[in-house]
Amino acid sequence: MPRLFARLVSFGCWLAFILSVGLLLFFAVEIDSFAELAKGTLGLAVDWNSVVSAQWYGLGMLSAVYLSIGLFGLFFLQRAFTKFAKGEFFNKSNSRDLRLFAILLFVQALATPVHYSLASVLLSLNHPPGQRQLAISLGSFELKVFVLAMILWVISDMLIRARELERENQQFV
Repeated sequence: MPRLFARLVSFGCWLAFILSVGLLLFFAVEIDSFAELAKGTLGLAVDWNSVVSAQWYGLGMLSAVYLSIGLFGLFFLQRAFTKFAKGEFFNKSNSRDLRLFAILLFVQALATPVHYSLASVLLSLNHPPGQRQLAISLGSFELKVFVLAMILWVISDMLIRARELERENQQFV
């Protein structure tokens, strides 16, 4: 059963990667759809009528960079779970892949409030002085991601130590 779950996670990573890239390409062409999505999800008190296309494209590029951190992390998660599905549990390669995923997850959690702040500045850039915004948001979601990244880091280290113990046990037999 764990191998089946590992295959499902690996497949899910590929699916998320493909859908995310497809969505980025779609929004690059359909900037108005991206604008409507951003208006609904950002929750900023911006005069949306004053935002021009160049600002939406800038936000799109900023969001693509932010999303690419997570997609790069999914690549390493997918590699680790593909190896788990093959029965390779305790090796340095899996530990390294999980550690890189944890690092990228941590970086993306740090980048979330930065992305939100830059988005608020970018979208209110053409407002008159005194009406520009710098919004900062740090919530429980980011804290949960920090904790998850730390847990995954510890698990990746445990995989290495388990492999060392396995080698020691084999030497005694």
